[in-house]
Amino acid sequence: MTDTSTPPGTSTPQASAPRYRVVELAAHRNNQAATRVHTTGAGGFNVWRNSFPAEHLPPGGSEVEVGGVPFSFPPVGEGDDNVRCDGQFVEVPAGRYDWIHLLAAAERRTEDTVELHYADGSVDSEWLRVSDFWSAPAWFGELPALRTPVMHYPYHVQPGLSAHLWAQRVPVPRRTALAGLRLPRNIAVHLFAATVQEPPPGTAGLPATHREEDGRDH
Repeated sequence: MTDTSTPPGTSTPQASAPRYRVVELAAHRNNQAATRVHTTGAGGFNVWRNSFPAEHLPPGGSEVEVGGVPFSFPPVGEGDDNVRCDGQFVEVPAGRYDWIHLLAAAERRTEDTVELHYADGSVDSEWLRVSDFWSAPAWFGELPALRTPVMHYPYHVQPGLSAHLWAQRVPVPRRTALAGLRLPRNIAVHLFAATVQEPPPGTAGLPATHREEDGRDH
């Protein structure tokens, strides 16, 4: 019988931890989705001007981890804190990635596409699916990032009605450098933070010939 135990004095190789890079959204923020208890009238997440209660959200600039993915939380309660999607082009740090992770919420559950633009000029369209922020389940299987105990209306605070922020992800199928993404022209979709995930070491640059036989990555 073969002895598969680890010899004394040796260590078992550990899988490399995923590497993440924050995508800067500050230049694209164009909507205020969070208000404080004394500024509820400033909210504008949806047509009814509902908003997230800033008092129940992480402080701006803090790191929030959801499902092992780190995000940089935007400033809240002081002005524009999210990107209401309207076709903006968002640059990402130069590199190769497997996933684009997003903190997002939608005005009712929403499906649309984002365009992934690569450094070599190629473009792919991928689905972006985001569930409702309004006290609803994760329709598309996202991870719940935050759930508040109240919701803000323009003129009052509504107890017992929660607002939800979701962690969603978009795949990056090509094994080439990503330059950025074109957001959908869909103002029902709101992005609060974005993080890109690099591929595991040693897998980023596999030539296409290694993957052609059965259409799968090896």
